Amino acid sequence: MTWTMIWRAGRAATRTMIAAGFAGSLTFVAPALADLGAAARTVPAAELVGEGRLRILGFRVFDAKLYAPNGRYDPKSAFALQLTYLRDFPGDAIARETIKEIQRQGFRNQANLDRWGDQLTKILPNVKSGQSITGVRTADGGTLFYFGDRLIGRIDESEFTERFFSIWLGNNTRNPELRARLVGASS
Repeated sequence: MTWTMIWRAGRAATRTMIAAGFAGSLTFVAPALADLGAAARTVPAAELVGEGRLRILGFRVFDAKLYAPNGRYDPKSAFALQLTYLRDFPGDAIARETIKEIQRQGFRNQANLDRWGDQLTKILPNVKSGQSITGVRTADGGTLFYFGDRLIGRIDESEFTERFFSIWLGNNTRNPELRARLVGASS
């Protein structure tokens, strides 16, 4: 899910790359429709907005797809971000690195970070290559998490929702190229 987690969850060679810093490249995948299953029920008229594949130093990490009503992304409205992993990752590592990425973006409220970290650790499963986790920003500002077609948890805090999705969709993302592919050039 996040850069540091990618290296820690990978082979020893992958973990050593973090010392050298981010030096990645993206390969983009052509637009395609995918079945969001149960997640689609929470995003009315969900259509694909954009998609991209994250590669870091030749390692395929995940395919990302953003869905929004009628294919129009608005960060203050309902949308779904689906990550289909192309490597195996432990859920606790995904949770831990998600919190680190929220911190990297400047959020410093340690009590909230600790609480969110605990919640994510309980929610996020281990993933195998080919499995998807979808985060859904609900109309009321909460976050739902789906593992494939199954609802696995929720965090009903608008501040968490904003910080969480900013990892990929915010202006301070580590990967502005992926963000541009997901949200479109006009966002």
